[in-house]
Amino acid sequence: MKRLFPDYTYGPGPRQNCWWDQTISAPDWPTHKGDLNVDVAIVGGGFTGLSAALHLAEAGVKVAVLEAGTPGWGASGRNGGFCCLGGSKLSHAALVRGFGVEAAQSYEQAEEDAVQLVADLLEQHQIDADTHSKGETQLAHSARAMEKLRRNAEASGVLHDSDDLQRLGLGGSFHGAYTNPVGFALNPRKYLFGLASAAKARGVQIFQKSPVETIRKTQAGFDIESGSGHIRATNVLICTNGYSSEDMPPWLSGRYMPTQSTVLVTRPLTSAELQAQGWTSEQMCYDTRNLLHYFRLMPDRRFLFGMRGGLQSSPRAEAAIRRTMRRDFQAMFPEWKDVDVTHMWSGMVCLSRKLTPYVGPVPDQPGMFAAFAYHGNGVAMGTYCGGALAREVLDRQTELPAPIAQPPGRFPLGFWRRALMPPAYAAMAIADRLSL
Repeated sequence: MKRLFPDYTYGPGPRQNCWWDQTISAPDWPTHKGDLNVDVAIVGGGFTGLSAALHLAEAGVKVAVLEAGTPGWGASGRNGGFCCLGGSKLSHAALVRGFGVEAAQSYEQAEEDAVQLVADLLEQHQIDADTHSKGETQLAHSARAMEKLRRNAEASGVLHDSDDLQRLGLGGSFHGAYTNPVGFALNPRKYLFGLASAAKARGVQIFQKSPVETIRKTQAGFDIESGSGHIRATNVLICTNGYSSEDMPPWLSGRYMPTQSTVLVTRPLTSAELQAQGWTSEQMCYDTRNLLHYFRLMPDRRFLFGMRGGLQSSPRAEAAIRRTMRRDFQAMFPEWKDVDVTHMWSGMVCLSRKLTPYVGPVPDQPGMFAAFAYHGNGVAMGTYCGGALAREVLDRQTELPAPIAQPPGRFPLGFWRRALMPPAYAAMAIADRLSL
């Protein structure tokens, strides 16, 4: 594999002490060995890959999922568990400028459909994923940010003045908020394992610790080498997102940008501690900063707090971003500055140059499709794009909005494109300070 970050990034270090691992045991999935013939081979066992597998299996397709680690080892098993609108970094105005009014509206409907798809799958397959929160609330970190929320508020949501927040159980130094009614929070590992169980029950073969080493196009489809075995498949789906490799397939090189997100979880908070901070709501929230923070009180009274911003990956860099996150947590929730943080971990989200997801064919590789770049909102959008991949294979009408169907261009600097991120993050940090 040819990956952008050091080997440390793809090893156990950033993932150690992930809270979700304590909430449900992983099944003992087999490792692929020997020869196997399938209709579809899926590379990557996260939300996208398992959603695609389940949708295909329900249509009677023979599917194998090949995961280099264990299913959910990447972002799908270590994210913040926000099932919400998102998937793009473009505003409505930017979508309209880039794709037109109709395409922008179609894309925004797809974001709502993605959230509903997760809700439907949870209900259909009786997956208990500790769901909570009625929509998602964005909290203004400054008076200027609140004025922007007022200007952009949609009639479907609710604006909250700063005086309302304490009554709503959202205590802190915020200047107001806006609640979008679409979305909910969940335990991502329980959701993912529920998808895996449903897919397996329908005949999907799921393999762990089976990294794909080569994919070769043949007249009949594809020959895939997993290191310990060989797979023949008519179709291949690439579902590796921020943990992709530059040569798997070569077309992917330069078209995705992994970037780090870090999460902490506290011990369970007492009623007195919750009252002291004035935070008693289970609403999932994020702030208006460009380098945003996201947080929620979970049903077991632990508090989850995450942030964007890590640009390097090494034991030293990991320690530094964790210190920064702990500092930000204490600043935003000062009554909890002495509360024990029991779990902390990092993972990679994924951006595209066009700042929208992609689902579609890999050029010059008939029968190969890819989906990636959910911009930190992979619970809903990854699930949705997995379903779209299944429709591509089944040659059904995908009806994908143009912002998703349009292939992304390559970032400048090729393999060294990570150098673009420090100045971009510096500009966003300056903008956050200027907005105070």
